[in-house]
Amino acid sequence: MKKAIILYWSHSGNTEKVAVSIHRGLEEGGFQTSLLKIQEAEAIDFYDYDLVCFGAPTYSFHPPKPVDDYLKAKFNHYKKEGRIKLSAPVIPGKNTLLFCTYSGPHTGIREAIPVGKYIGQFFEHFGFVVADEWYVLSEFHGSEENSTLGRMGNIKGLPTKEDLQRIKEMAKNLALRL
Repeated sequence: MKKAIILYWSHSGNTEKVAVSIHRGLEEGGFQTSLLKIQEAEAIDFYDYDLVCFGAPTYSFHPPKPVDDYLKAKFNHYKKEGRIKLSAPVIPGKNTLLFCTYSGPHTGIREAIPVGKYIGQFFEHFGFVVADEWYVLSEFHGSEENSTLGRMGNIKGLPTKEDLQRIKEMAKNLALRL
């Protein structure tokens, strides 16, 4: 049975909701899965998994500092172990799914894409194939203005139950494809 881990950092709960939906979908797709916050995952070895799903919110087109610190620590750890190779050769069977939640009161998804690409570079250096990147529009908790008057319009209540169901189905399909 293939193994997956879903790692995430969530401040307001949006990214956690997405992570849980991915977890459920991957299990339905036949993966043995674990779900952890990055704060609980310091000792996790990415290479023990066929699929590493990694999620974070977008803060002004950057990942939150705890996410950045976690990825840099993993990079330095794997570099010391000699796992970071020149030209970043792909390790067969090692994949990653990146997911970012964003509210985009300013420019929308264009604020989130740099975060996904940034996180993806760490995994490509680890030798993983980026199987997909998912960007999930989400309510900007704590700011009525940012949740109703930004470029994305009224995003209160996002992601909805329907959005999370769609994410679960996408994860199931990803599991069946890998």
